[in-house]
Amino acid sequence: MGGSSSQLSKELLNEYQDLTYLTKQEILIASQRFTDLLQKDRKSTDTTETGRVSKKTFLELPELKANPFKDRICYVFSTSENHDSMSFEDFLDMLSAFSDSATLEVKSYYAFRIYDFDGDGALSREDLEMLVNRLTGEEENSKLSKDEMRQLIDNILEESDIDKDGTINHSEFQHVISRSPDFVSSFKIIL
Repeated sequence: MGGSSSQLSKELLNEYQDLTYLTKQEILIASQRFTDLLQKDRKSTDTTETGRVSKKTFLELPELKANPFKDRICYVFSTSENHDSMSFEDFLDMLSAFSDSATLEVKSYYAFRIYDFDGDGALSREDLEMLVNRLTGEEENSKLSKDEMRQLIDNILEESDIDKDGTINHSEFQHVISRSPDFVSSFKIIL
């Protein structure tokens, strides 16, 4: 198989469609975008199916460039040992999770992993502070004061921490997300 989208076999295209929330057309577009990234990464001899795009090149995608969680997105979806590159299947997994067709459960699962900065399976005060800082900006003029941050995190935990253990686990996070109709429509990347 070659590196262009037109050279994905019908069998592989059907398999990708069965395994994702993407249409065949979206998969073909993704394949071409991935091939373009490989060429930008100067790996034009790699094929879409076997090549890996560096994290640096991947994060330059216009759809991710301004996203405050772009490094976390790459980290969560990358299957490379150091989370420093993306395969085509990693790319498809990411696009599928951010697709309009993905379920609330899928979106909340990946959002939780993106926000769980230390990867311990719970959103702690430290995770929540990092999340808020990324959303509000980490520059001194946009950063919340220590008291404002403490109050905001206290409020978040008061609303979300059902078992009162000082953290938000995945089921608590999913419960909060289920009450937020805007979450599904805002958790997407369009190529």
